[in-house]
Amino acid sequence: MLEAIRDIRVWDVLDILVVAFILYRVFLLIKGTRAVQMMFGMGIILLALIFSRWVGLYTLNWLVQSFMTQIVLVVLVLFQPELRRALARMGENTLFSSLSPIESSKFLDEIVKAAVSLANRRIGALIVLERETDLKNIIDMGTPLEAKVSKELLLSIFHPTSPLHDGAVVVQEGRIAAAGCFLPLSMSPSVAKELGTRHRAALGLTEETDAFVIVVSEETGTISVVQGGRLVRDLDAVTLRRALTGIFKTTKKK
Repeated sequence: MLEAIRDIRVWDVLDILVVAFILYRVFLLIKGTRAVQMMFGMGIILLALIFSRWVGLYTLNWLVQSFMTQIVLVVLVLFQPELRRALARMGENTLFSSLSPIESSKFLDEIVKAAVSLANRRIGALIVLERETDLKNIIDMGTPLEAKVSKELLLSIFHPTSPLHDGAVVVQEGRIAAAGCFLPLSMSPSVAKELGTRHRAALGLTEETDAFVIVVSEETGTISVVQGGRLVRDLDAVTLRRALTGIFKTTKKK
């Protein structure tokens, strides 16, 4: 054991650290997306290959091996969104947030005030807060703004006369990156039938990413939040602020 440790070179340690960092960034990139489930499925296939060889299930082994020969193409197809995001963000430093505690508290307050005001006026709204999963593909489909978050701006965006009121606003690094963005709708059969398009869009996005979404219903004037494909309804200013603060602190710690 001691001899094996003595034989370890500095370059071996560096090699392990580099590979560990790459794997960490890959897992961080796909965290909260459907790619995680796909990776579990690929892991099961790999276990099936090992098991079939060990037991002697030749037909199963042949089938799995035939599939494994196409694994590169399968990965490119299944992980296309994640790979596109990785290439787009290559070289960017996403380990630290650019917001100070004071700035983060201020922009969260503006979002809470806007959501409450929109709910009181029964104006529908969809506000997306980006976390670790990059939403560049969603932002690119909307109208770029790169504007400071404010109650007044959010109210003007979601006003029924605004051309952007039907889409979602995406908040990235404490700023409104884009408005009028369209989100993928949830196809889950468990979604309540009384939920409208905004709620289904919020569920659809959070089923694929770790984004945090605020939904204001124009029919009922209620505020809901969606995370991880789960919907929490009927929030007031206090509970909404608490939920946002919890999400922001969690993201900052990571």
